[in-house]
Amino acid sequence: MSGSSHASPSSDQPAADAFDLVIIGGGINGAGIARDAAGRGLSVLLVEKDDLAEHTSSASTKLIHGGLRYLEHYDFMLVRHALQEREVLLKAAPHIIWPLRFVLPHHKALRPKWLIRLGLFLYDHIGGRKLLPSSHSLDLTKHESGAALKSEFSRGFEYSDCWVQDARLVTLNIMDAAERGCDVRTRCECTDLVRGEGEWSVHLHNKQSDTRSVVKTKAVVNASGPWVEATLDLDEEHDSKHGVRLVKGSHIVVPKLFAHAYTYIFQNADNRVLFAVPYEQDYTLLGTTDVEVGDEPGKQHIDNDEVDYICKSVSEYFAQPVSTDSVVWSYSGVRPLYDDASENASKVTRDYKLDLDVRKNAPVLSVYGGKITTYRKLAEQAVDMLKPLLECDKGEWTATAPLPGGDIPNADFDAFVETIKQQYSWLDNKVLMDYARNYGTRIHTLLANANDKDALGQHFSGPLYQVEVDYLVQHEWAQTAEDILWRRSKKGLHTDKGTDALLQQYLDSHYDFTQQSAFLKVS
Repeated sequence: MSGSSHASPSSDQPAADAFDLVIIGGGINGAGIARDAAGRGLSVLLVEKDDLAEHTSSASTKLIHGGLRYLEHYDFMLVRHALQEREVLLKAAPHIIWPLRFVLPHHKALRPKWLIRLGLFLYDHIGGRKLLPSSHSLDLTKHESGAALKSEFSRGFEYSDCWVQDARLVTLNIMDAAERGCDVRTRCECTDLVRGEGEWSVHLHNKQSDTRSVVKTKAVVNASGPWVEATLDLDEEHDSKHGVRLVKGSHIVVPKLFAHAYTYIFQNADNRVLFAVPYEQDYTLLGTTDVEVGDEPGKQHIDNDEVDYICKSVSEYFAQPVSTDSVVWSYSGVRPLYDDASENASKVTRDYKLDLDVRKNAPVLSVYGGKITTYRKLAEQAVDMLKPLLECDKGEWTATAPLPGGDIPNADFDAFVETIKQQYSWLDNKVLMDYARNYGTRIHTLLANANDKDALGQHFSGPLYQVEVDYLVQHEWAQTAEDILWRRSKKGLHTDKGTDALLQQYLDSHYDFTQQSAFLKVS
């Protein structure tokens, strides 16, 4: 099985050595900018030193939301833009993004009811909500979400936001960019940036093949997230006066704490909030923390204090306390927040700053901060800033364009599922739903001409079959067991012990990842 030119990592076309735009960073911001720029006809190269979404962009709370708590920090414009984007993204990717209803129990010792009602009124109205239902108050003694809570929480509020499979959102943007001509190189590190008159020389190190190369580009986008300042430092002439605050956010996953589909948002005495989200059918996701960290963003892990904090905070609400020994998985990511000089990490703005340096007619645009919900708008603004410098006359286009797999008629996911159930009636319902959620209409590419279970190939365990593994390698730049089990999917939670080693053995024996622009099948 091999993919088409540009659209797939299996393309064996020779790599270009000159581009309109080189993007450094394969997280959500780099992915969004690559997609937008490629769709406007620019020649684009995206390089990522590790796997796509390996760091910050796969370590979120998995929410597309306006950020209810940001209203208290007077970030009204951020909330407005995020709420507007919430509905744009819901229509663009209804397979990996879907509505959630949130329950906010009222804690009498914290915010007063009138303040919460005011906040929810603003939340309902400042973003032009059309698709999602509005907020209202709850009697938790009668509502099904109240059963899991302590009896003292008798009143609450309900409102809407959305869920997203965050790492898949990154990958789908990069897939779309590649299908529009973007050259994508993972495990490829930028080691030097040399500014000339009207162009850049970008020095690259392919870590898989241990080869080095230099490409020329008219402009550079520095979307390297927590490494944004380190990337700028590669340019000896840079004069950026902006900075980032590196704030670690950690989450834990525990066996399912409640049977219903509602997500909880809990207020804490420290003015933070924690979420309890139904996760991967059998689990509950709890988080997040805010811990300022030092200068090694790629080496951060959850610590015992964070686990204790999360468990203690949610146990203040749940009737059944959550213990630290119930944690089945955890993850941490470092948020590269734009440094607005706030004293408290929780109060640092989640908005973004785009810094454009055009000296010597060789522009570099650096991205500071941002959040998943507003990535598309950030990307649009970034390309608009670069457009006149790159002599590009094509305008904005992403607001109405579906992401790969998201071209579902009327964005009606339930109707789509009924259709594919008939088409693939031989497929186990749980596996079919997993494919539908992860791949949307690309399920037809994944399954190709399969017409029975044998066509799925080797069964690694749980819901993981060879046909999906091959698809992820050949279309989504996956190279390792971790890429597949924990980023392209969360099948690591649903497969047997030892599956990672078995899967890695399969990958190593079937693919050669030392090729810079192609994944070649060995057998």
